Formats: sequence, C-alpha cells, structure tokens
Amino acid sequence: MPKRAAFFDAKDYELLRMVNMILERDRTEPAKYAEKLLDPDLHPHGIKELALSYDKRIAYAVIDLLESLEAGLAEDRLIALENLYDEVMYGTMTNFRYNTGRVLVQIMKEVVRAHGNFDLQLRLAHDFRMVTSGRRRVVRALLRRYHLLEMPEEWNQQAFDDHVHDANTKGRKSPTHLVMDAWIKGLRSIKVIYYNFVRPSSAQELMRAAAIMRMQVRIGVEFKTRFRGRYVDIIWQPTDFVDHHELTAFLNESEPTRLMSLGQAASRYNDQYVFSLLEAYNATHRVDIGNRFGVTLPSISREEFLSYVGTGQPAILHLAELVYNHAQPHVARRFAEVRAALDSGRGDKTELETLQGRIKSFSTEEIEAIWLSREFNSDLPDPAIPRDTPDVPEILRLSTKEMVEWLTRIRASSRITLNLPGLSVDDVLEIIYDCQGKITHLELLNLKYFRPDATKDLEAINQLQLAVNSGRPIALKRVILGIIHDLSVQNADPLDSRVTKFREILRDLNRLRSFYRVSKLRSAIGSDSTSRSNRKLGMGFVWIDTLPARARRAIKKDIAEQRAIRQTLPLYAETNFQVTVLPQRYQTGTLLGRLIARVPLLRRLNNYRRKTWVVFPELAHLSKQGNLSTLGGIQTEQVDSHGRRMHEEHVTGPLHNYINTTLLNTLKVLVGFTAAMLTFRYTQSWWVLVWLGAPIWFFITGFRNIMQAVLGSGGLRRSPLLRWNNYVSRSRLCDSLLYTGLSVPLLELGARHFLLEGALRLNPTENSLIFFGIMSLINGAYIVSHNIFRGLPTGAVVGNVFRSVLAIPCAILYSQIFSLIVALFSPAPELIVLQFSTIISKTASDTVAGIIEGIAERGVNIRIRINDYQAKMGHLFDCFSRLEMQYPEETSVLRKLAEPREGPEHGSGISDCEKAIIIDSLDLLYFWMYQPRARSALQYLMPRMTREERNIFCRAQFVLTREREVSQLVVDGAIGRNFAKPLSFYLAQSRGYLKEIMVLAGIKVPLPGEDESF
Repeated sequence: MPKRAAFFDAKDYELLRMVNMILERDRTEPAKYAEKLLDPDLHPHGIKELALSYDKRIAYAVIDLLESLEAGLAEDRLIALENLYDEVMYGTMTNFRYNTGRVLVQIMKEVVRAHGNFDLQLRLAHDFRMVTSGRRRVVRALLRRYHLLEMPEEWNQQAFDDHVHDANTKGRKSPTHLVMDAWIKGLRSIKVIYYNFVRPSSAQELMRAAAIMRMQVRIGVEFKTRFRGRYVDIIWQPTDFVDHHELTAFLNESEPTRLMSLGQAASRYNDQYVFSLLEAYNATHRVDIGNRFGVTLPSISREEFLSYVGTGQPAILHLAELVYNHAQPHVARRFAEVRAALDSGRGDKTELETLQGRIKSFSTEEIEAIWLSREFNSDLPDPAIPRDTPDVPEILRLSTKEMVEWLTRIRASSRITLNLPGLSVDDVLEIIYDCQGKITHLELLNLKYFRPDATKDLEAINQLQLAVNSGRPIALKRVILGIIHDLSVQNADPLDSRVTKFREILRDLNRLRSFYRVSKLRSAIGSDSTSRSNRKLGMGFVWIDTLPARARRAIKKDIAEQRAIRQTLPLYAETNFQVTVLPQRYQTGTLLGRLIARVPLLRRLNNYRRKTWVVFPELAHLSKQGNLSTLGGIQTEQVDSHGRRMHEEHVTGPLHNYINTTLLNTLKVLVGFTAAMLTFRYTQSWWVLVWLGAPIWFFITGFRNIMQAVLGSGGLRRSPLLRWNNYVSRSRLCDSLLYTGLSVPLLELGARHFLLEGALRLNPTENSLIFFGIMSLINGAYIVSHNIFRGLPTGAVVGNVFRSVLAIPCAILYSQIFSLIVALFSPAPELIVLQFSTIISKTASDTVAGIIEGIAERGVNIRIRINDYQAKMGHLFDCFSRLEMQYPEETSVLRKLAEPREGPEHGSGISDCEKAIIIDSLDLLYFWMYQPRARSALQYLMPRMTREERNIFCRAQFVLTREREVSQLVVDGAIGRNFAKPLSFYLAQSRGYLKEIMVLAGIKVPLPGEDESF
C-alpha cells in the first residue's frame, strides 16, 4: 500500500514492518527473530531502551506471547508473559497504566489477527502508538471500541469468574493465554475447572502465570457423584498453597496421584459417549445437515477429531465445532452457486433467501442443540444416568457423601462447590446435610444454564442458603417445613422415604445449624466459559459498585439501549468500601515533605491510602435490582451477500483519527496561534500587542512547559548525555499551545475587554485584587474544563483550582513590577498595564503551574526511580547470594566478579548468576545516565543502605570492567540484535559511572586494572 503523506506516521510503517517480519518469518529458524528481548532480567526502564523503542518492545512481547500460546513450551509462554507484563506495567510513565496496558495488548492481538490486511494493520499500528502515550482520552476511546470496561487504577475492583475452562478440558486457550485474557478484561480472580483430573504441569503453568499477572487463580476439579439415581457434579478445590511448588508437590503425593489416576479412567469412560456421537454423525447426522443446505459433507475420522481436541478432553463442544468447520466451506460454495444461478436468471430468489436464513442461524450452538442433543441421539446410552456395568470406573460409583468425605481426607483445607443445574431445593438440603457441612459453596449462578425467566428453583435454593447462613432456627425451620409440604403434595404417601428424611433433618435442626455457624455457605458465580463462542456471554463478572463512575455509567447506557455488550444479572450482594491509611513508604527528602511530616494536622496528607472493596458473597441473593454485571457480551453477527458472517464490531476508527502526527501537531499550533492573533488584533490598538501579543503568549506557554519538564525530569544537574529538549514532549507541548491559544478569546476578549474593562470598568492598577482575582478564576475554570475534556485525573483537576488561587497574588506582584518598569518610559503606565493585564495574568498562572507541576513531576520521577532501583537492588543481592553459595570456599566473591575468566580452563566463562549480575549492572548504568531523576533517587537510597549493602551494590558492578566478556554477551543478543548503540554506550560510560557511584557510596577501592593491589 503506498504511503499517504497526510495520514499515518513513518513510525507506524516501521512498527508494522517489524510486526509482519516476525509474523512471516520461518518459524523453523529461531535465529530470524527480529529482536530478542525476552531475558526476564532486563528492566523495562533499562538498557534495552537503547535497542528498541517502547512501542516496538510491547509489540514484540505480545506477538511472541501469542505465538508461544499456539505452539511452544509452557516455559516459553511464561517467559513471554512475564516480559509482556513488565513492559506494559512498568515501561510506561503514565498514571493510567492498568487501562493503558489492557488496551495495548488488545490492539496488538488485533494486529496479529489482521495479518494480510495491510490497511487495517496500519490503522491498528497507529492506534497502538497513540495509546503508548497513556493519554486518558485516547485510552478511554479505545476501551469503548473494544467493549472493555474502565477499571480503577487502584486495581481494587471485585471482578472474578468462578468457572472457566482452559485448553486442558474443553477450552480454547492455554493456561497462560487464559490468564492474559482474563487480565485484559479486568478480572482479578478466576477459578479454572478441570474434569476428573488435573495434570501437575497444567496446574503449575496456571499458578505461575497468575503470579506474573498479580492475579488470584484457583484450581477446581469437577467430579460426577451419584445421588438418587442420577449424577450430581461437585467441584473440589484444594486450598492453602503458598506457591506453585507446594501445589505441585501436593499433586505428586500418593493419595492425590491415585485420585487423579481414577479421574483419568472416568474421563476415558466419558469419552466413549462423544465417540459414539461422532459415529452417529458420520452415519446419519452429516447427511441430514447436508440435505438442509443441499451439500454433501465428508465424514470425520477419530484421528482427525482427536487432533482437533489437542491436549484437552474430548467434549461435545469440540465435535460441534469440528462439524461446523467441516460444513462451512461447503455451505459457502453452495450459497455462491445459488446466487450465481439467480444472477444469470436461472435461479430461485426464494431458495436464496431460505438458504441465507439457514446460514445465519447455522452455528456451533445449533449443531450442539439439535444434531448432537439427547433427543436426536436417544438410541445412545444416556451419560447422565448411572450404570453398574463392569466397565464403569470406580470413581463413578461413589455417592456424593462418599466422594466429599474422600476429598476432605485428602486435603482438609478444601472447598467443595455443589453445582446446582438439575437440582431442586430438597436435593440441595439433603446433600448439605448428608455431607455434614463439607459443602462450602453453592454455584448459585452459572451462565451456561441460567435463564432469567426460570429462576423458581434457584430462588428457593437461595432462600435455603440465606436461612442456613443466618443461623436463625425459625427461618431454617420454615424452609424445611415448606419442603416437606411440597413433597407431601407431590406424593400422597406420608411414609415416603424423602419426607421421612426431611422430618429427621427437622428434628436435627441444631446440628444442621452448627455446620455453618463459623464458615458460611458461600456462593460461587461462574460463566462456564470456553472462549469459543461469540453467541454466549463470555468470561467474567464484576460487582458494579466497585467500578469507577464512568464504567458504571457505561453499563447503565448499555442496558438502556438494550445492547448485547454485557448484561446485569439479578443477583445482589452488599459491598463495603474500606480505606486503610499507611505511612508513606518512601520519603523523597524534600524540604516541603519534611515540614509536612512535622505538622500533626498535615502529617496525614503524606500518608498512603489503600482503597479496597469488600463483598459478602454469603449474603448474595436474587433480586431484580442486581448489582452484578457480566464483563463479556454477545457479539451480534449478520450475513453478507456472499453468505459470510460479518461482525458489527469495528476494530478501527474513522480515517481522520489517523492524521500524520507532525501534521496534526502543526494544525494544533496553527489553530491556537490563529485564535490568539485574531483576538489581539481585535482588542488591541498598540502595534506591539497587535503583532507580538500572540507570540508572547505562546512563548510564555512554551517556556512554562520547558521549565516544568526540566524541573521535573532533570533539573540543572541532569545527565551529560541528555539535553534539556530530551525531556520535553512535542505532542504535549503542541496540545498545550492549542488550548492556551483557545484561551485568548476567553480571557482577552471576553474577560478583560468586555467584562472587566467594558461592563465592570475595573483597572488592574487601582483594583488589582478584584481584577486579577476574576481573571485567575475565569482562567482556572477554563483550565479545569479542558482538563476534564482531556480526561486528566481528578487530582490534576483539583490542583489547577488551587493553582488559579495562588496565581492571584503572583499576578498582583507582576503587575506592580511591570507598572514600575513602564513608568520609567511612559507618562501613562496605567493604560499599558491594562492592555498587558491578560498577559500578566497568564504569566502569573504559568509561573505557579510550572513550579507546582514541575515539583510534582519531580516527586513522581523520584518515586519511579526508587522503585526501579529497589527492584534491581533486590535482584542484584539475590544473584550475589546465589553466587556466594556457588563458591562456598571463596573468600571474596566480589573480587572474583571483577576477574575475567575466559579460555579453555574456564569453559564458557560466565555463569548464569554472573550473567544476571551483568544485566543488572547494565540496567543500573542506564538508569544513572539516562533516566529522569535517577541520580536524586540513588543519592536518597545510598545513606539508607548498610555499609555491607553499599559495598556489594557498588563492587558487584565491577563486573562491567570485564569488557571482553560483557561485550560478547551483548553481541550474542542478550539485549537484542540491535546491539550497536547499547554496546558503544557501555564501552564509553561504564568506567566513569563506576567511579561516580564509588564516590557517592564513600567507598575507596580502585577499579580493576587501575591498581594491581586490588
């Protein structure tokens, strides 16, 4: 596609070339990777910034992860996921990082899916680069486009799903992919369900992926148990594991291993029914489907079916999908033939319309509901009815009570969830009584079976649950008496065994209450999502009260417009908002911070507030005014003129969103400058302001942005490798010039010319307080309004209100100084001061803004650098500890680190620990030389280390003096294939850096090679 000068940027094409190079490479030759930036030791703010830009690193990380999800080892997937999470969460400087990261990953997924459609990919690449800025307005627009709800940046939303599947059962995604997609949706907790058994390797990958994404993941194993002539499903969740190592060790113990082995036998037994359905399809159903569309469908072999299932367990859903995939191309060809016949005058329009209607309804769900249903296959043995034939596995012969007792013996701290489909309230009461309180959860809502118009049984079960949890005997007695009455009406025999059983429970009411006196009978809510269908509500739920106001309004709008994006469910649970006040973790050491810390009333302003939501699922009850919403939705589809499905969802915006950034920035400046120039030409008569008013106005704004950026990022003692303009964002500056230009008509024409001078007849020299007070307040209102329009955080909006107030005395001071200066040259200084009053007010406002926002940016940068240093120091000390254990007899490992070790007697020369220390040292070198306020942060941290820590921190980095080995490591691709710039930076700066940090630490040890006594 040719480049269009007015649209897209050169970096869009560059990014897309890199993406397609990776997607189109020969996967049998790993050496053809465009870049290799997957070393988990590399920090997002470290030296790899010299090898590849932030947007390209994100793109590469997403692509590498998606490719490893399709084909690759679990270890590769986890490394790719860790790299991606670090990049999206710590690589950007925005304070909107969670939502920005979610959008970035989603867009890059769309870029990969659009491979082959260059125009679509180009638009997505531009969107991707715009989002990397972290601007809230841009991110929010993309959240809406991809139907993602905005989540709080405190990441404290109560978003969860207690029943999802991965590729090891009937799902489509590997454990790593599932966790990534759950994070994109905003979930903080999921429970992954496995049928009959779980492999330790799958559990380990799932737990490790969750730890990387800072999510809570629970593992449940679903078993079928016998109850009154049918099967009842229960989910076993062993709990209280510290990490994946402890969980894996537990699964490898003898009793869990035996349980998993018996579970595998049950799965193989259940597979036989799916294979029987496959045979029935080949024998009869494929002919019936073919006749429906006028085509002949090929049969499906068992080998092909098992290949499609992959690592999962054969399920009816797998078979329905494979049948659909087989039929779709034949149906599409048939539609093309009928349409061609109609176009040539030989066809029947009715036939075409009938066929188009059938194609529209034809789906995996239709195949499963009709041709693979029990009604259509009544000749096959019903898998829901227990049998006692010799081929039935041992585990499928156990009753619910026996199975629950066995599971709790294996792991005392277990959660047992009772699945409710097919159960009535009397069934639930009997089961929880027989299991003596070992049933800990009821799956109160499962989207696969939930029907809003059929909740009678569910409401009765919920009333039983609330009665049990209340502990009140009257409420529980009323529920049991109601059950006995209903059973007596259904069966006139008063000696019926079930009636007798419930009379026994009624007499044993105190014992039933004791089961849940301490641990309540909680609710589980699951989607049963497999990530395979566009016609079912997808994964995820959220308690609406825990979302930001903007997201709550979006949900209400979807409901009001009856859109299928998401649904509000009739379930209500009480939510409480809690704020925990903690001392600030890091003090930046500023004079203002120390003064605030000494004033009792102001000390709390410097505290950290942890905001959390608490939900009480044991009190959840069905209600028409529910506060639970799905995060997934149903994608509406329609059929085009060729019989193909089209998604109504658009993944890109209108073309004007993709104007070249340089052109767009130029237009912004021109619009702002034109507005300012025209206003000054209208309001002023003195040629100085007529022609120079707008340039002066723009100079003030530009200088304020530069002052703010330099003060916040570098100050006067910035790195010698960076100039002042390295800290200034051009896009941010152009935005500021646009809004400041648009403020001139408001302030100069509206406020000064018409209101103050015209209507109120105020003069800045005689009524300076009122004059500049009104000007500052109007300016403050304008700033607040465009801050809200741009989606800036509430803190910034509120801060600009105080900025306007503080600008009043500053404006008065500037006015007095300007009057004194003008009085030296003009006999009528009042007139000149009046004409310059708007500029004076503007200068005062920008002075205050530059100082306040610069100091705020400085504090933010120092906190980020402290976090960067803390992470690197922790990793460095950990690597050094492992190195100490590798050389237990070595008296000075620090000396050993600085000694080159190459040649035949040393093998490869660099151990894994040494390599990690080299990577850490290169990152620390980059921090010091390039990152804003790194030197201030390290100056703050150094005195707070012990002498031993300072010694290890500084002298461990002497490993950088091993130039030959470090250079070889860089050339071999440790920091990527674009190693020229990082290598030259290291060789030129490392020794000077080591001397500087030794001076800062107060350690007088010469560098290796400079003094042999070392």
